[in-house]
Amino acid sequence: MGEIKKFSGQPVLSQILDVIPSSLIRAANRKHKANRYYKRLPLRIHLVSLLYGVFSYCNGLREVCEGMLACEGKPSHLGLDKAPARSTLSDANNKRSYQVFETIYYGLLAQYHSFISNSRLKGLSIRNLKIIDSTTIQLFTEILRGVGRKRLDGSRQKDGIKVHALMDAFSGVTEFVRMTAAKENDVKFLYKLKLPVGSWLVFDKGYTAYRQFAKWTREKIWFVTRMKENADYHVTKVLIDKTRKRQAKGVLKEQYITVAVKVNGQVTERLKLRRILFKTDVGKVYAYLSNNFILPAAQIAIIYKNRWMI
Repeated sequence: MGEIKKFSGQPVLSQILDVIPSSLIRAANRKHKANRYYKRLPLRIHLVSLLYGVFSYCNGLREVCEGMLACEGKPSHLGLDKAPARSTLSDANNKRSYQVFETIYYGLLAQYHSFISNSRLKGLSIRNLKIIDSTTIQLFTEILRGVGRKRLDGSRQKDGIKVHALMDAFSGVTEFVRMTAAKENDVKFLYKLKLPVGSWLVFDKGYTAYRQFAKWTREKIWFVTRMKENADYHVTKVLIDKTRKRQAKGVLKEQYITVAVKVNGQVTERLKLRRILFKTDVGKVYAYLSNNFILPAAQIAIIYKNRWMI
């Protein structure tokens, strides 16, 4: 009987490394020539060291290297002969392109996507739902001070780095990440996306861009977002109106509206959208926008509610 490697006493990190095929690492290495200019720390050892730091909650290279050295001198369960030196790991982080790790990530995502749970959004009749959001990381404020835009109160600038992310709602896996200066408008992230026909997107009102909405509508890419309070629109048809009923909850109003799509300040077309006024159980009222006219209004509200998963 052959040796069973996946036994219960095996370290967690070692079990994780078992699901990363060596062929995938070699393919990424060949594609990016990751070992060509830096051979002191091979790609696989570099990857293992970084993963160790993540799963051990290390706060710096010193903790990573000293932690690996503390494995009783036997890091063989990680496939290493010895732990890398801190200076060697630092040089590798500086010289080796991040793109090689990106290639490994997307390779693993393609290989194991079918095994990831898709039970998060039971009850929805759609698939391929993506969530978009951003967050600002205020690191090195002294270095990055002044790169951001003024806050509304004018007190200080919004310094730091903004991370924009596209996440698959059913698997909870982040599929696309872009980092920019904190001052960059969120809308620009939408222009970087490449989506197949039939995709669904959900995002907040900070991403309002009618020109992009019109492009998605032509490409049969559907979205759900909230409407800005100062939005300029024209109502063309009212399907539901329960706003006069004091105790009404759920869908209060459903309308077909048009908004102006402008290019260089000139109106080029009137985009037809669907406006849904929804009242939650706690009494809050939200106005949702969508370019899909088939899905029930209540499901549009459920889609936006799941935006908070990100």
